[in-house]
Amino acid sequence: MVTIPGGVFRMGDDREEAVRADGEGPVRPVELAPFRIDATAVSNARFAAFVEATGHVTDAERFGWSYVFADFLTGAAAGNVLPGRMAGIPWWVPVRGASWRRPEGPGSGVDDRADHPVVHVSWHDAGAYAAWAGKRLPTEAEWERAARGGLERARFAWGDDLEPGGEHRCNIWQGTFPVQNTGADGHLGTAPVTAFAPNGFGLYGVAGNVWEWCADWWSPTWHVAAREEARRNPQGPPNGRQKVIRGGSYLCHRSYCTRYRAAARTSNTPDSTTGHMGFRCAADVVPPSAS
Repeated sequence: MVTIPGGVFRMGDDREEAVRADGEGPVRPVELAPFRIDATAVSNARFAAFVEATGHVTDAERFGWSYVFADFLTGAAAGNVLPGRMAGIPWWVPVRGASWRRPEGPGSGVDDRADHPVVHVSWHDAGAYAAWAGKRLPTEAEWERAARGGLERARFAWGDDLEPGGEHRCNIWQGTFPVQNTGADGHLGTAPVTAFAPNGFGLYGVAGNVWEWCADWWSPTWHVAAREEARRNPQGPPNGRQKVIRGGSYLCHRSYCTRYRAAARTSNTPDSTTGHMGFRCAADVVPPSAS
């Protein structure tokens, strides 16, 4: 984990590319206490250790299926496609037997992806792991503060240019979405959690690769109406139907989803599982004992 210093940062975005329906703006000062956060998303290896120690059964395993990106279906997985697609998003296919152990369904595995982020984990699964590890999920404000790496109002975790000097800095869709991914950044699906350079705080993979669950309930307006409670160590609305996810994924592309920007946000239901959602953990900074 890395320690993020406390203080005030400017949260949100109001540029033209900001998704206003998501409530990215207005840009506002937010004060946070110091906190700690994982340098990387939780990997398959780390999640496997948790499962071995606790016997945890994920929501996808209990349900018996999860959503897989259609282009990844091969062999046995193609024979386990269930009826129904996400409304308006036909490239997500429900596959019987897909889970964190078998990310593309039957016939796939994670033996060669120990250092990739765990996927097909719900918000409930992420919280269970965090509790076992003696941590918690980051608040949305903590996540954005850490992802910015100390840069004020930058579009991305490393600055305003998506590919500075022609260098790929994150794992997102390359080509024409959703029909062709050239893999120009080196990856078609998930990438190792340390595949790209860290930001100024030492965090890896806060743009693209996998979406990351946050603790907060989702609202596009709460931070506007809540005033004071949204300005100092905000915890988000007291209730809701969906939880915040941050960071974008390997399926993001400027023609469809530019949510790999530092201020971008969206949501999903707490029991949702897909092949592009993962998480990292946070923790409070424990003050030194009085001498």
